[in-house]
Amino acid sequence: MTEILDISHIRLSDRPLVVCDVDDVVLHFVAPFQDFLRGEGHELLPRSFRLTGNIVSTDTQIALEHGDVRRLIEAFFEAQESWQHPFDLVGHTLEALSTEADVVFLTAMPPRYREHRRRLLDRFGLLFPLIASEESKGPIMKRLHAGRGLPSVFIDDMAHNLHSVRDHLPDTLLLHMMPASPLHVLAPKPADDIVRATDWEHAAELIRAHIQRRAA
Repeated sequence: MTEILDISHIRLSDRPLVVCDVDDVVLHFVAPFQDFLRGEGHELLPRSFRLTGNIVSTDTQIALEHGDVRRLIEAFFEAQESWQHPFDLVGHTLEALSTEADVVFLTAMPPRYREHRRRLLDRFGLLFPLIASEESKGPIMKRLHAGRGLPSVFIDDMAHNLHSVRDHLPDTLLLHMMPASPLHVLAPKPADDIVRATDWEHAAELIRAHIQRRAA
């Protein structure tokens, strides 16, 4: 039986909602993960936008099986506090936006690593509520917003997450943010109706314009 995700710790006010992915949007993921892999005797070869098949042994250049890749990802999540750090301007930008909207982090990871991520975000002053789940993000976003007649915004680096939210909350402003990594160059592109935010300053401009349009 599938466990129902508990979001009871999220308390929203009567304001717009900004939901933000974490890995490679708020915190660097690909670059520190590559450094982590090298320390484990492996390397990531960006031949396609997949981890399985592209993480190889440094000595043999043989690709790791899915189970081994999964174990490395979880080992990285366990050690994330020693590796990950925020993108430029993210703290200042989200703090400024939080004066106008509720900000919530929605991170795609096993819930058992939530407290690791919570400590890491707190260390950088990123104190906004956090949801950690491997469930589809569209239904989670819909549960959070709960039919409120207020503007909503969703930010992610993955096209499938953006499409999921679009399918469940069509009026949401969808912002595609991703780092300039060799792996992300190979990523599937989001649909044409999804806006590309080049950095956090640009994202803030787009979010404020969306909120003002909805309020008019």
